[in-house]
Amino acid sequence: MITEEKAVLNRTLPSVYLNRDLSWLEFNWRVLQEAQDTDNLLLERAHFLAIVSTNLEEFMSVRVAGIQDQIRAGYTKKDFTGYTPLGLYKRLLKKVSKMINEQYRTFRDITKLLSKEGVVFSTYDELTTVQQEVMDKYYQDIIFPVLTPMAVDQSRPFPLVHSQYVYLSVVLSRIGNPVEEPFFAILQIPSNLARCIALPHRTNSKKRQFIFIEDLIKQHIHTLFSGYTPIAVHEFRITRNSDLTINEEGAEDLLEEIEKELRKRRWGSPVCLEVEKGIHPYALSQLQHEFEITDFIIEIDGPLDLSFLHRFAGSLKGFSHLSNAPIEPVYPMEFDENEDFFEVLRERDVLVYHPYESFEAVTDFIIQASEDEHVMAIKMTLYRVSGNSPLIQALATAAESGKQVTVVVELKARFDEERNIAWARKLEKSGCHVVYGLIGLKTHAKVTLIVRQEDHGLQRYVHVGTGNYNDSTAKVYTDLSLFTSNHDIGIDASELFNQMTGYSNNYDWDAITVAPSNMSQSLFKLIRREAEHAAAGRPAGIIAKMNSLSNQEMIDELYAASQAGVQIDLIVRGVCCLRPGVPGLSEHITVRSIVDRFLEHSRIYYFENGGTPEVWISSADWMTRNLTRRIELMCPVYDPDILKLVSKILKLTLKDNVKSRFLQSSGNYEFSDDKEAPFRSQYEAMKVKKWKKNQSLT
Repeated sequence: MITEEKAVLNRTLPSVYLNRDLSWLEFNWRVLQEAQDTDNLLLERAHFLAIVSTNLEEFMSVRVAGIQDQIRAGYTKKDFTGYTPLGLYKRLLKKVSKMINEQYRTFRDITKLLSKEGVVFSTYDELTTVQQEVMDKYYQDIIFPVLTPMAVDQSRPFPLVHSQYVYLSVVLSRIGNPVEEPFFAILQIPSNLARCIALPHRTNSKKRQFIFIEDLIKQHIHTLFSGYTPIAVHEFRITRNSDLTINEEGAEDLLEEIEKELRKRRWGSPVCLEVEKGIHPYALSQLQHEFEITDFIIEIDGPLDLSFLHRFAGSLKGFSHLSNAPIEPVYPMEFDENEDFFEVLRERDVLVYHPYESFEAVTDFIIQASEDEHVMAIKMTLYRVSGNSPLIQALATAAESGKQVTVVVELKARFDEERNIAWARKLEKSGCHVVYGLIGLKTHAKVTLIVRQEDHGLQRYVHVGTGNYNDSTAKVYTDLSLFTSNHDIGIDASELFNQMTGYSNNYDWDAITVAPSNMSQSLFKLIRREAEHAAAGRPAGIIAKMNSLSNQEMIDELYAASQAGVQIDLIVRGVCCLRPGVPGLSEHITVRSIVDRFLEHSRIYYFENGGTPEVWISSADWMTRNLTRRIELMCPVYDPDILKLVSKILKLTLKDNVKSRFLQSSGNYEFSDDKEAPFRSQYEAMKVKKWKKNQSLT
């Protein structure tokens, strides 16, 4: 732990810690940089721009919403980084506004370049007569029937405006009486129709033209208000507080309680109002009055909600040269050579590196277990599952065949609650034992336990992952999967499921560590051990790869280890509240973030341990919520070859000088100044099959 005396050495800084929310904005700036990077292909830049938009939506609806709640409650205490809620809110307001302006400047740059490639966004007035006729018919036949204009007057109160949907505000005057006060209405843009409508084109033409659905509706807005003249039509969008408040102890049925809270999310308190540039003053006043927003109003010069670029870029045909060629994940050679998972795992552990190696190995493991007559039980945690997951069907099949199937479903996985409720109901109907975890804790561990009857007795097989059991995200997230039949890990996995599903006293884990019971203290001991090695002149070092680092105690332990002379290399994709490179405090700590084609998602922790390295993989970031309010798992890597492989993955990441940004003590990030040959770690990782085959792990 750092002492107050040591902290005083750094009073030239506003705080020895960086603020979590400001650090998150720095991360989203790094994503925006990828959208601006001309070395990235054009449609990939569009994808990154869409990610900036969806990231901001979640940030506003959860983090900013929480800060607004604190301000309304009169909370004025500073957090450990030195910010009051009001002071932080004012700074976030400025930074978010600046980011959105830069986001739309980038959008205009990208659309100009797309136009040169033959992908053109046109206004109605730019269409030919024939194209206008086609679009007029499309509006009448497809769009008009699903539109619902909603007037706002004394007899018709302001309708419910859903969070993060695009609407039109319509200011009208009555024909024959233009001097009276304007009339006002709103209109939701149909979200189940294409945002960008393709225009007819010549058969041999490579040019593709599109028009935004809202532009087409604006052109025909008069068809919805007979007897009135539209004065002004502009887009707007509201973001509401989307965090769920669930009384788990008072809920007789947690599933029903969450369903009720999901319905409430639709009318959560407004957080931010986005309006089209040039919006009519009367429309703006109506929206401000209804939503009671005076400060967080952002004027947008362009189409609201750029998340549409995900679907648009992914569906554009004939422009494959503007996107990365898809990679074909290789099937893990260990299971490719022998399709019997259990036979392989009796001989050795297996590590799979996603997305470079196929997630199908995980799916096949569960399917084989569901069909194997010797398998007695399958136990599994599910946090985020894809829309059409084969794992769900495999678990259902296993239960229907008489196997004991237990599934711990996390219903509170933010923004996946509805999907998880649907899977929970399906699993229950098939005969699975579905458990919703422990009160007050999210189940975030990713673990599967297979119990199989074999000649010598019962044998446990375990899968531990750093990422979710989601075959869709496994194609774009970097994660590790460890398959093992290790006795100690198997016994611990059994105990973990017992704790999640039943009553169990504190347990002395033999192999794994678990949050919230002992993970923090185990990590502190590992960090302190490195400090002891350094003080004794033995090899010492820490390499830690994670998504976020924000827990104050953990940061203090790292500061203390740095002061003891331990070299600490942190690979933190997103939020980092630690200040590196501060003399007398963190001069032996480096922090880098890699934002590239795939989302860096794996959590890997390496400790030099006096020359006998230890490596752990985990579901947990070093955040307070992970260490104290979630069930998390950290699993050791015992197999010497796999330990070398994981160490190689970390060292390749540290070598990246193309997509690495280094955190400065100021809180800013700067690209690597390494002048050697360009090295991009994700491209090197695509050679994982070669590494395994040649055992070239040094």
